[in-house]
Amino acid sequence: MTEVVEVTEAAVFHVREMMRHNEEEGSFLRVAVNGGGCSGLTYGMGFANEKSDDDIELVQHGLQILVSNEDAGILNGTVVDYKESLMGGGFTIKNPNAIASCGCGTSFRTEKKAGAPADCE
Repeated sequence: MTEVVEVTEAAVFHVREMMRHNEEEGSFLRVAVNGGGCSGLTYGMGFANEKSDDDIELVQHGLQILVSNEDAGILNGTVVDYKESLMGGGFTIKNPNAIASCGCGTSFRTEKKAGAPADCE
């Protein structure tokens, strides 16, 4: 069975580092979809202290992850990873549901949901 969102071990390591740095240990990682960006939708990741009734809770590599039921269909099968390169490191998101994305790399749309495009910065 495919998880709604898969967060790789490398990504979990960096999320935990961020949690320690921001004194957010024990929080959930929330993976979300927001409106905006060049293609209409953008990804969001942040820390949450509470789970709502609308949330799906996942546990991967010991990290508690939340995804709202509303975002689950858009994110189903998405992989969040962390990649290092000569220019530094950062999170990457691969969403099999995205049919188009913007050159900025953070905006996308799906066949079923396009969102409302906004100007890229």
